[in-house]
Amino acid sequence: MTSPAADALGPLSVPLWIPVTLLAAAMQAWRTSLQAKLKGILTPSGAGFVRFLYALPLEFVLFLLAIGLGGNGALPHGDLWFPAFCLGGGVAQILGTVMLVHAFHSRGFVAGTAYAKTEAAQLVLISTLFLGIHLHPVAIAGIFVAFFGVLVLSLENSGMHWRDFFQGAREPATRYGLGAATAFALSSLALRAASQHLEGSPSAVLTGLWVLFVTNTLQTVLQGAYLWSLQRGEFWKTLRLWRQVWPVGILSAIGSWAWFTGFSITHVVLVRGLGQIDTIFVFFLGRHFLKEKLNPKEIAAILAVTLGAILILFPDICRLER
Repeated sequence: MTSPAADALGPLSVPLWIPVTLLAAAMQAWRTSLQAKLKGILTPSGAGFVRFLYALPLEFVLFLLAIGLGGNGALPHGDLWFPAFCLGGGVAQILGTVMLVHAFHSRGFVAGTAYAKTEAAQLVLISTLFLGIHLHPVAIAGIFVAFFGVLVLSLENSGMHWRDFFQGAREPATRYGLGAATAFALSSLALRAASQHLEGSPSAVLTGLWVLFVTNTLQTVLQGAYLWSLQRGEFWKTLRLWRQVWPVGILSAIGSWAWFTGFSITHVVLVRGLGQIDTIFVFFLGRHFLKEKLNPKEIAAILAVTLGAILILFPDICRLER
């Protein structure tokens, strides 16, 4: 694992997981907006594959640079659990993406996508009830405050109401949404475990890059094999359209590295809890292009997400976390 010194940034010793999580959220919001433009051009499987395929070259280059700048030139190494957790986390992420796509295309769309945003809340329950992880009460409160803001913002942005959310609870989309959130939560926990089974890494940056490269290589092979076997035309299409899709891979590589680096430093639930701020980024991207003004509910929701983020950061910033 990394040293405490390696996990802080700047003269104020800001915990490194905070800026890398904000970077991850920004990159995820940007990548999502680009992937949305691929709708009608590639199938959901093809759009997911380009995310992995075109991220690999940059990840490999960044990893080599990190090795060289680290000075010793040695590869991090882990036990047999390391690739197992990377594989498990990668497969869970693919399954979560598939279920999320099903939620998009099912009846009860709003409920499904809203329930998909319960990942951070599910992580709190899984981590505290089943894994025995102790989190500061202020941080836990912040996660749920931010989740409430994310939910309100999602419903308001779709033009739906709370009754639509609860009425849609029995729709198939809801099951897909909850399933996607659970899969993403388990993926995050598995990748956190992978970083803990890695030794010989001088920094959290290198740890995150190595976990990312191994995981994304496995995901590319699995998703590529699936397309080659069942959607060969789509496989070749992802290669022909490389000029249009390579930015998705670049943003995915940077964002995933930031997520994985955060996972290697602190509790996954804190990283994903703060990462809910990506909803604000997506919202403002949409509003920027639509040139629409904020209404009172949207302002209140944004303030709730912001307050939640501040509460999540409070224990680390004030050095109150146990």
